[in-house]
Formats: sequence, C-alpha cells, structure tokens
Amino acid sequence: MDNNDILIRLRYALDLKNTEMVEIFNLGGVDVTKEDVLKILTRTPDEEDEDAVHADEHISCSNGMLDSFLNGFITFKRGKQDPKPGQAPPAPVQSNQNMYNVLLKKVKIALSLTSEEMLEVFDDGGIRVSKAELGALLRKKGHKNYKPCKENFARKFLRGLTVQYRG
Repeated sequence: MDNNDILIRLRYALDLKNTEMVEIFNLGGVDVTKEDVLKILTRTPDEEDEDAVHADEHISCSNGMLDSFLNGFITFKRGKQDPKPGQAPPAPVQSNQNMYNVLLKKVKIALSLTSEEMLEVFDDGGIRVSKAELGALLRKKGHKNYKPCKENFARKFLRGLTVQYRG
C-alpha cells in the first residue's frame, strides 16, 4: 500500500470532499489545486495494467507530502496551535521511513481518539490488538518498546475507520 493508496482510503473512510482535501493540504504547507488532488487520488499506475492512468495524469505522494497532509488534517480537525516557547519543531519525515506508524499517531491526534477507541477501530477492522501492542505502535522510533507498524495493521485500521465513520 503506497502513500496515494493511504490517502484514497483515508479520504473514503472519513468522507472528505475534494475541497476539504485541498484545504487540508494547504494547512499542511503543500499548495495543491483541486485538479492536483484528483491526480493524487488516483491509483499508482502499473506497467502491466492497460487500463491504468497515464503517468501525466498521476501525482505520486511522497512521505513528506503525506506527513504534511496529516499535519494539515490535525490542524483541520483541532485548529491551529501556537508552538510553546522553547519547543523544537517536529523533525521532518525521512524519505524511507515507515509511514504506517506516523499515520496511526497523527490520525489518533486529529480525531482525538483514546486508546480504547483505537482498539475499537482495530476491532471493527477485523484485527484484535492488545493495549500493550497499540502502545508499542504509537511509540517514537528508537524507543526500546517501539514496534514498526505493518501494512496489514494500517489496512485494518483504515477499514475500521470506514466502518465507524461511514457505517
């Protein structure tokens, strides 16, 4: 599952409109138009698929772009917050970083989900996650209990969000 697929699934799960997507990207510091959003929200073209979208009709979503979108989503849902004095800005996402952990953390923050609600989302998605396992997924990389989030967990999380927000 690439970053474009994550955006497609998140948009569907939370029933976000194209204009809201543009606003969220802009809040995250990425200037896009409605047409750009439509190009981002197309599946990544496969070389073997004859019906695939041509490369000029597709914009690939980088890790930095997805991170900016998620930051904008937090601002969109919770409002702009002024940085506290002496607080360093968050470190930029590495180009090879696992974005699934970042997705879980930032969606949790944006939707103001508690740990119990996160566990319900996973349960609705069809996977049982323990509280300790969820804590490990939400840890900062480098922490001794950090656990990288696998694609299956991210898929189930997005599926659970779909069940909860779309019925």
